[in-house]
Amino acid sequence: MSGLVLLEPEAGYARIRINRAEKRNAMNQAARDALRDALDTVRGQFPVVVLTGVDDVFCGGIDLKEVQAQALEGSEQALADWRGLNVELREHPAVFIAAVNGIALGGGVTLTGVCDLAIAADDAAFGMPEVGFGMYPNPAGPAAQLSLTRKRAAWLVLTAERISAAQAADWGLINEAVPRHALDARVAQVAKAMARFDAATLAHSKKALDQIPLAIDDWAAAFETGARVNAGIRAAGDPAAAALNRFRRGERNPGQGRET
Repeated sequence: MSGLVLLEPEAGYARIRINRAEKRNAMNQAARDALRDALDTVRGQFPVVVLTGVDDVFCGGIDLKEVQAQALEGSEQALADWRGLNVELREHPAVFIAAVNGIALGGGVTLTGVCDLAIAADDAAFGMPEVGFGMYPNPAGPAAQLSLTRKRAAWLVLTAERISAAQAADWGLINEAVPRHALDARVAQVAKAMARFDAATLAHSKKALDQIPLAIDDWAAAFETGARVNAGIRAAGDPAAAALNRFRRGERNPGQGRET
């Protein structure tokens, strides 16, 4: 992959860092290709991946100059490619944590929503400026609408006003807002804790988080889907059996009880 995206392996998890500071980490074709390469590299190697940016910008969205140049040629290839890339990230078996280290605009909000968890620096900001460009924010709008109530998604889509990290946490766009100096340590703490869990269990559980609310509106069907999720985990190696054996021997499993 190019230097536009940096892959940083850590103990049990990996960090992918968007590295296009001079363009506010906007995603042009080269950056999108590099991110795809990074996704392929971590697949099957790391159960947890942190996605972040360089400097004080998380992601400024898709590169609008590229979009404009293609529009003059009658093409929307960049927009279609960006949508596809976000779907690939959402469907990736690893659990993704967005470490929002600064401004997240348009596609930066998309990445925040697509990631399974999100922790932001308390001075980060989130916004969708697309309405001012005569566009509906796609895929940022759908990503917000799948995660937020209608009024909150409408505020982002229709006003172009930015919201603070504290407000984003209150709305449920992110999980936590922490002091900037504590962001890396907090994200590492969460990533390391999750990386101790069985990879197949994480992957199947992640998939269920989308399948059940998006495709099922019946409680009984949801419970049956949960049973199928566990059947899939058992087929991948039955980590529950090993965990129960450890429990019977009086040994702690990751995440069990208070850590010392």
